[in-house]
Amino acid sequence: MDVQDWLALLAILICLALSFFLSGSEAALTAFSRSRMLRMQKAGNPNAIIVNQLFDAPERVFGTFLIGKIAVNAAVAVLVAALMLKWFGWLGIVYAIIVTVITIAVFTTALPAAIAINAPERVALSVARPVQGGVRVLGPVLVAIQGIVRFFLERLGVRPAEGAPVLSVREELRSAIDRNGSAELRGRDMSWGMLDLRELEVSDVMIHRTEMITVCVDDPPEDVVKAILGLPVTRIPLWSRRPDNFVGILHVRDLLVAVQEARGQLSKIDIVSLARPPWFVPTVRPLLEQLKAFRRRKTPLALVVDEYGELMGLVTLEDILEEIVGDIPDERETHLPGLWPQPDGSVHVDGGVPIRDLNRAMDWNLPDEGATTIAGLVIHEAQSIPDVGQTFTFYGFRFGVLLKDRNRITSLRITPLTKMLSH
Repeated sequence: MDVQDWLALLAILICLALSFFLSGSEAALTAFSRSRMLRMQKAGNPNAIIVNQLFDAPERVFGTFLIGKIAVNAAVAVLVAALMLKWFGWLGIVYAIIVTVITIAVFTTALPAAIAINAPERVALSVARPVQGGVRVLGPVLVAIQGIVRFFLERLGVRPAEGAPVLSVREELRSAIDRNGSAELRGRDMSWGMLDLRELEVSDVMIHRTEMITVCVDDPPEDVVKAILGLPVTRIPLWSRRPDNFVGILHVRDLLVAVQEARGQLSKIDIVSLARPPWFVPTVRPLLEQLKAFRRRKTPLALVVDEYGELMGLVTLEDILEEIVGDIPDERETHLPGLWPQPDGSVHVDGGVPIRDLNRAMDWNLPDEGATTIAGLVIHEAQSIPDVGQTFTFYGFRFGVLLKDRNRITSLRITPLTKMLSH
């Protein structure tokens, strides 16, 4: 080998080292615990401060990783091809493909990710400063690429929303989560939920008004107290005269104190005075803003209204948390309410079950852009209100309508087509 070959080999090793670093850093910054990093920041760890700053701008950070890996891996492929072509002639192209694929897949993708996942916080702290420098260096390159992509999109008649990142790495983040967290399904879903939180609105997670548990306060106080104490929730919206005229939100704890003070004389309890004023929020409020609002007001429940002020449902802090961590069952629940898997591989589902909850519970990927509930998805795809007994096939599933209540689909039978083929 001559000097040029040695220089080429040295360049290949440098590029592989950079690819190893980028893959490991990406895995660490995907898997580290944000709460631990925030505690380290409060303790004065300077690298933890940098990591948290990087996590506040994930599009730039992971966009930098994406560009960096493309550049160094392309350089490896070109240099290896040039050497193999020189050493073995045209057959060297085949050797170059084999060597490049194995080296990049094993030694600069899987191996660094496995190392980083075992100690994500430690790795994230150690790579914080170099990654910060890389983001600063490649930041202008990322902006330039976004400008080029936007130029060609406009020429093709596609106009991205103003201010929206056209080089979005959201799917790259999902891919990184899948690669690094596929062994822990719940952890993967939690990471996805955190990514989705900025794009969801209150209407996506609210409890619809038809599913709300409410109490009329116009009845005798003793009847109202007995009704409230028999409910499975601790905060109850109270209405008077008509079901959409809410006069307050009652916490069962306050009612129990009043019952104790009344010494069993329930007729003397003024239930409305125990309630707190109802809080109304719009359906279109972003979920992340609603989460912050819950923290500011220190109350975990709000009533949801549309643009005309009509009641649409209610949203709780638990609903938002479940978008991140998945369903939070109480001690009486053993599975997702409204979901009954069948021995033949099909699933019986209440029509009001949210699509996102069903996807989490069954590890499915049904779309939730056009509808919130599974019944809404069937109506959206059928473009009509189907009758009992009708079946539809879309998105790789067979949907059969089992029960209806007037124009509402109350029960569905869903069968994955893969299960049908296996039988």
